[in-house]
Amino acid sequence: MKSFKTIIIATAAAMSLTACNDYLDIMPENSLPTENMWTKKSDVESALFAGYYHLRSSITSHLIPLGELRAGCVRRYSPNDLDKLEIKPTSGDFTDWNIFYKIIADANGVIANASKARGNDATYTEEEMNSHLCEAYFLRALSYFYLVRNWRDVPLRLTPVESDDSELYLTQSPEAEVIAQIKKDLQRAIELGAAKETFDTTWETKGRATIWAIYALMADVCMWNQEFDEAIRYADMILESNSPYAPRFMATASHASWFTIFNPGNSEESIFELQYSANMTDGTSYQTNDLPELFYNDNTTTYLLSPTLTTELNQDAYDIQSSSQGVFDPDKYVRTRYGSYVGQENSDIGYVWKYLGGTTTTEPRTTQYYDPNFIIYRVSEVMLMKAEALVMRQMGQNIEDNTAALAIVNQIRTRTNLQAATAGPTSGLSEILQAIVHENIHEFIGEGRAWYDLLRVARYKDPTGAVNFANEFLINNVVSYNLAASDRARSVLLDEDAWYLPVSADQIQLNDKLKQNPYYE
Repeated sequence: MKSFKTIIIATAAAMSLTACNDYLDIMPENSLPTENMWTKKSDVESALFAGYYHLRSSITSHLIPLGELRAGCVRRYSPNDLDKLEIKPTSGDFTDWNIFYKIIADANGVIANASKARGNDATYTEEEMNSHLCEAYFLRALSYFYLVRNWRDVPLRLTPVESDDSELYLTQSPEAEVIAQIKKDLQRAIELGAAKETFDTTWETKGRATIWAIYALMADVCMWNQEFDEAIRYADMILESNSPYAPRFMATASHASWFTIFNPGNSEESIFELQYSANMTDGTSYQTNDLPELFYNDNTTTYLLSPTLTTELNQDAYDIQSSSQGVFDPDKYVRTRYGSYVGQENSDIGYVWKYLGGTTTTEPRTTQYYDPNFIIYRVSEVMLMKAEALVMRQMGQNIEDNTAALAIVNQIRTRTNLQAATAGPTSGLSEILQAIVHENIHEFIGEGRAWYDLLRVARYKDPTGAVNFANEFLINNVVSYNLAASDRARSVLLDEDAWYLPVSADQIQLNDKLKQNPYYE
């Protein structure tokens, strides 16, 4: 693939990074020759930080659009091919998987060469090396998880490209093989016993791969692979941990508490988030981003809420006010108005507030502090994974599991000052699962999960034929939320191949071993 040789340069450039927080810096343009790599611990750290840097670089180009737009809960002001479900092999960035392979190349370099660096650096301990390997396994696993959820069958490269003798062009591996490798990487990271529970600083604890991030990703992968008991086991490693460093669900039902997840970020509930900081410790300007402007600007905004979702959030706000005898109390609007979104109460125009909101309910960030982090995992996601697994492991037939799942749903609803879900333990699989899907949609607005959550459920099969998961949970929701594609969404999504992206035309032209997704042939 074309990206592999350029990846060598990107990884080499990273070797000039040395400080623990250097991955927040703009990547330098200079590079070092391969033979000068892997001579000391800082070389390994630099390659790791390059991986985090490339992951952060994918937020606006891939993580948000690929995770949101096809679902339509968050939409573009000017719809594109992805919104309209008209994606083609020539649709540009959305079909370009190179950014994920850059992260994989960084991780492969660490996995293959950390021991070489340790052999050359007497100060580099085995414990430090194993900790770095855990991070590399996590980054590789996460990248392949994004790839497999978007393209299904993808090339699987597990060794670095370090010479002209390396095989550049690979064919795709089946999804099952890629998932097996993801799980193998995560299991290896766990078995090394060196993944950290906490780092020296808060930003590193939340911005680098801890054992909690590894458990969260493993639970997510198990859910995708329909291994429900295993997903529950890994979710509980976070949710039932006695460690003082374990992330915790923030149960306080107030906007002031809940919004700290996003501003300033790195909250107690956070498991893994990509870092920005407007200020260095010496007070100088450092790293900002354009997420606030992308999600809220009356004249040039890129992303808006779906009118359907805006209406639902307005109803939530109305219900909260009604339950308070009509008293307007903004601090109770946890993930509704001035929580997840802001907009006129009786309008179908809604803006994502998470990235713009300031320290009060109505005041936005100042431009100096346009530095919101992007959250990959937080505890409430793990809770809802567990709820879904509890219901699905016996297809809604176990009352005890259903009761436990709904207790999780209602714990999250209580946190946002909403009444309990209308579904009960005997309501049936569809109604209980709809309650979980509803919470996923409302809780994680703009966090790059909506499409993957719907797609995961669509892949389930009911051996009795009573529940059509694809129709009930993917197609119906996309038709409801994605107004840019609603006229054709049902006919497109009836073809399971259309759930996944095409391989870029540029990649196929360069690599004749690649096969196009049949839907796009």
